[in-house]
Amino acid sequence: MEKGAGSKDNLAGQGEAAGSSLRAGLLLAALLGGNVALALGPWLVRLADTGPVSAAFWRLFLALPFLIVFARIAGQRLTGMPKRTLVLVAIGSLAFAGDLASWHIGIGMTRLGNATLFGNAGSIILLFWGFIIARMLPRGFEWLAIVCALGGAGILLGRSLDISPETFIGDLFCITAGLLYAVYLLTLQGERARFGSWSLLVWVSIFAAPALLTLALALGEPVWPTDWTPIIVLFITSQLIGQGLLVYSLGHFPPLIIGLALLTQPAIAAVIGYSVFGEVLTALDILGMVLLGSALVVARTAQRKSGPAIAAKS
Repeated sequence: MEKGAGSKDNLAGQGEAAGSSLRAGLLLAALLGGNVALALGPWLVRLADTGPVSAAFWRLFLALPFLIVFARIAGQRLTGMPKRTLVLVAIGSLAFAGDLASWHIGIGMTRLGNATLFGNAGSIILLFWGFIIARMLPRGFEWLAIVCALGGAGILLGRSLDISPETFIGDLFCITAGLLYAVYLLTLQGERARFGSWSLLVWVSIFAAPALLTLALALGEPVWPTDWTPIIVLFITSQLIGQGLLVYSLGHFPPLIIGLALLTQPAIAAVIGYSVFGEVLTALDILGMVLLGSALVVARTAQRKSGPAIAAKS
């Protein structure tokens, strides 16, 4: 009897180990899949026959009903927010709208790899902000992040200026997007824990979508697409698949793994830029991307793990 019981325990242990390995594999696949889905965003923005800000409006507006369903399924409340929270959400949403608008404009002016790297620079900006708030100097690997960030950004900006003034200006738009994304993160970092990832995304979309539509009309952009395919694929891959997989997976990984997975985005964007738009990268370009990508990883590792809904670049 004891031998039989021991065999059953071994089988049960093996089953639990297999189940744990399968779950870990699914989580890693979700983390990578979310980043791959988000990496397609810049390509689809270029394919859209609306204006870039209009494309940002549609990606939020079309996803909103699905986000509401996700919030309901997750049991997250969508009402009852105090006035202070709504004010913070409104401020954060305007920053997020500015982030998307600036990023989408920059995507059309600079190389896809640059746009993705600079657009995700929020982690580096938050690292610098942490030094200012704490009134302390960087330590250890934080110095490495600063050196890599400055070196990589300098190389990429210089190379863009060599290509054309427009490409350089596109880089600046994407850097501005990264700055606004950091404002968004800082504004809403305390509210995510109170209301949940999906609930917060719903309210951010409610505030940000009208702001983007207003800006698109003010800029005189074409708003209504003649070809809906890029717009529909954009909102599905970026706002549903990308965000959904990251919300599911981010809380299960340390910041280092999250930072490394993030590097799939500029890598895929650079490949698309080369194969579809003929954006050739020199050895100097690759060095700049490696330096800036390394800074993103170190910066993400140096920070406390953020919540999924506001840690993922939309």
